[in-house]
Amino acid sequence: MRLKVLASLWVAGGSAAAAWWASPALLASAFLVAWAAEAAQFLMPQGLALALLAWLQTSPEFAVEAVIAWDAGTQPARAQLAIANLTGAIRLLLGLGWPLVYGVYALAQRRRGRDGFPPLLLERDHAVALAALVAALAYFAIIVAKGAFGAGDAGVLLAVYGAYLWLLARQPTRPMESAHDAPAAARWALKHQGWRRGAAIGALFASGGLLLIGSVRPFLEALLALATLAGLSQFFVVQWVAPVLSEFPEMVSTVTWARRVTPAPMALMNLVSSNLNQWTVLAAMIPLVFGYAHWRHDGTWAAFHFDRAQQLELGLALLQTGLGVLLLATMEFGARAAALLFLLWLVQFLMPGWRLAVGAAYAAWIAVLILLFATGRLPLRAAAWLPGAMRLKRDRPDPRIGARPAKKRNGEDY
Repeated sequence: MRLKVLASLWVAGGSAAAAWWASPALLASAFLVAWAAEAAQFLMPQGLALALLAWLQTSPEFAVEAVIAWDAGTQPARAQLAIANLTGAIRLLLGLGWPLVYGVYALAQRRRGRDGFPPLLLERDHAVALAALVAALAYFAIIVAKGAFGAGDAGVLLAVYGAYLWLLARQPTRPMESAHDAPAAARWALKHQGWRRGAAIGALFASGGLLLIGSVRPFLEALLALATLAGLSQFFVVQWVAPVLSEFPEMVSTVTWARRVTPAPMALMNLVSSNLNQWTVLAAMIPLVFGYAHWRHDGTWAAFHFDRAQQLELGLALLQTGLGVLLLATMEFGARAAALLFLLWLVQFLMPGWRLAVGAAYAAWIAVLILLFATGRLPLRAAAWLPGAMRLKRDRPDPRIGARPAKKRNGEDY
């Protein structure tokens, strides 16, 4: 018995050692595809490029989720890890990422001489992403309520994301003159002419993709081995530790944008786009990969079924994201909203037993916001601006800015 325990610890130690190379490789792959996407945004509509950037920045999550869902199709005990990774990534991005963007933006504003904590103002076109997120959340609530996640449900979520991309593709392209703000690797790709520019961007994509393919499974196994050695729950590690590492490159890029103030709305909407990706494409991958793995192993296609604990985790993530959408429905994001989102995320991270209390707090906050919208105490700008955003009427000034000079955003240089 003692030899068997020692042998298992030895194997766990060997798997954990892979973290020394798998984690940096996974991060490097995310950086490479992010740089490629930032270069690509000057060759296609900006909104579509931002969505592509968000999708690529969450590619480590997709790879990890695919591995977990495949294993769950043949090893039912791992099914809980699929939901842990999904909900952990969603809650981290919204509970930590959104407040981080606002905090960096507010500090940058104060260094420029602004008093107080000014709100971060979103643009009219951003209402499209919020509308798509509402549709995804509404359907996912139905999935959670029925307790099963099948291929048909995945098709609906993918259709929502497809409609979102179609609307974004109608937006104009970003001028090449603004490429000087891009990272060095993206500028290197853009300096080429003709077909060489596309080849350079493709090389960044390909190198990042190869690193991703080679490092994702060792990365996951290293995390689980580290959990064994440290005596931690695998569920805890996959829900909280893996998302932190996979979201790190995205946090870096959004913080860089927020520091420059002018692209701060794009930084926040980059995270919103990532949340939409998670609730649609990432989530849809679970029943598809799970069902195919089950078919390969047992000869029958099976839907992914939730237990009570998984329904609770998903319900909490739905409440948090729904609250985030309502907060942005004013097309502003302020200090109090950022602080409270972060506080509620921190409570559930430090004290997992308080999940129900945190869920109740989210629900109460949602009820208050709905009441304020219904009574006109808060402006529901997202709904009012959505038709204009879908018709590409970009020539009307932001009603909150009035006579501010053109091309000045979020209080910069006033």
